[in-house]
Amino acid sequence: MTKISDTIKYIGTDDLDIDLFESQYHVPEGMSYNSYVIIDDKIAVMDTVDNRKGEEWKRNLASALGGRTPDYLVVHHMEPDHASLIAEAIGMYEGLTVVTSEAAAKMLANFFEGVDFGNRVHTVKEGDTLELGHHTLHFIAAPMVHWPEVIMSYDAQDKVLFAADGFGKFGALCNETDDWACEARRYYFNICGKYGAQVQAVLKKAATLDIQTICPLHGPVLTGDLTPYLSLYDTWSRYEPETDGILVAYASIHGGTAAAAIRLAEILREKGAGKVVVSDLSRSDMAEVIEDAFRYPKVVVAAASYDGGVFPVMHDFLYHLQIKNYQNRTFGIMENGSWAPSAARVMREMIEQMKNVTIVEPVVTIRSRMKASDIPALEALADALV
Repeated sequence: MTKISDTIKYIGTDDLDIDLFESQYHVPEGMSYNSYVIIDDKIAVMDTVDNRKGEEWKRNLASALGGRTPDYLVVHHMEPDHASLIAEAIGMYEGLTVVTSEAAAKMLANFFEGVDFGNRVHTVKEGDTLELGHHTLHFIAAPMVHWPEVIMSYDAQDKVLFAADGFGKFGALCNETDDWACEARRYYFNICGKYGAQVQAVLKKAATLDIQTICPLHGPVLTGDLTPYLSLYDTWSRYEPETDGILVAYASIHGGTAAAAIRLAEILREKGAGKVVVSDLSRSDMAEVIEDAFRYPKVVVAAASYDGGVFPVMHDFLYHLQIKNYQNRTFGIMENGSWAPSAARVMREMIEQMKNVTIVEPVVTIRSRMKASDIPALEALADALV
């Protein structure tokens, strides 16, 4: 059991058996479900965990309580990986009151059919407080980070921000490394990436608080100099590039488009482009490619034509960017088609629906296989990007 402070304890769990988080994100290093308990005159349990690890969480909670009974269960976020055990908790502790936002309270019936919460739910809003004794929780509305009901809370005594899904990352705590940003970046853009404006609003609120510790619902507790974490969140939520470089993402059926994309990457490097990342959309982890697209300022999309449109994995990639509110980037386009190239048209249409994007010329068309006569067009596209 990890001690956050003399009176705040970690009671979360690691899940090393999960293969896909939210049934879509590969988590080879597992996942943590974080929960905390504040021991004071009154005791507040801060969220539960995924039902997959419910028995372990109940043991952790009982150990932390040391025979005492909790007064409050603070629910910052109703997603099941954090709130699955609400009904069990109120069944275990007769005097327990659920403290949550009004929007979350309305969701309880969605997840817990037939459970009578009666008068055991206390709703809070922005600016409300919960007195525990020495500790006072100050509630912060954080709608759409990344669900509409989300709240955060700030403990003025120990200067701790309970940040819900904010500042979370993929990976179990037992597999934690020093490189927080890598999996935090993939987590942010795929989970919260659409909601940059809402994250900015929360960051402005956080800037008014003396925060010394951030307790997220996934990933490590953040302590020490918090500036690097806050700075990255500021950059990410502004949709600004984090690192100079170019992502070349290709969707190839028989290898022709792949060869041309790889040659373009070589030309880009020869021309001094610096960091060039090449991703095969048919084989790469889509979440990692989305992460790279947000990380770098320029993206080349290279795809085969397919059924009068574009090869499906490229359509899926661009669709993911659209729904994550992708913006403020520069694109290069390369298509391949043996008889009636169509990929560039579809890719351009999808890109033009994004905010503040630039498509450089030329758009390169390859006919089946890259030939010596195609190299000048690749050179010209590289020049436009570099």
